[in-house]
Amino acid sequence: MSIQQRIRSIQYAVNGLSDMLKTQPNVRIHLFVSALVTIGGFYYHISKADWIAVVICMALVLGLEALNTAVEYCCDLVSPEYHPLAGKAKDAAAAAVLIAAMGAVVVGIIVFGPPILEEVCRRWGK
Repeated sequence: MSIQQRIRSIQYAVNGLSDMLKTQPNVRIHLFVSALVTIGGFYYHISKADWIAVVICMALVLGLEALNTAVEYCCDLVSPEYHPLAGKAKDAAAAAVLIAAMGAVVVGIIVFGPPILEEVCRRWGK
């Protein structure tokens, strides 16, 4: 592939991200939570291994949101009227995001639970 084709390919991806930000409320929520987690990571000085886990979780959830959006668009294209199979495809794609988000919450508890608990105990005198 030429450099121009590579640049065009990146532009398509940026267009997709822009569309998701404009049309998908859950993407904006995930980005907001990711920003809070990033701030928390700097505040609590999490380890390199913890950063890796956190970044992988954020990328996984956002990546699955992109796939979920693509499945929704494709289903709407091929089945503009309601069809049970299109509904099942959309539900399965949404379930993938939910599973990743639940895993990310568990990682967040593992990474941030101890330092938050330590800070709470220190502030409350225990």
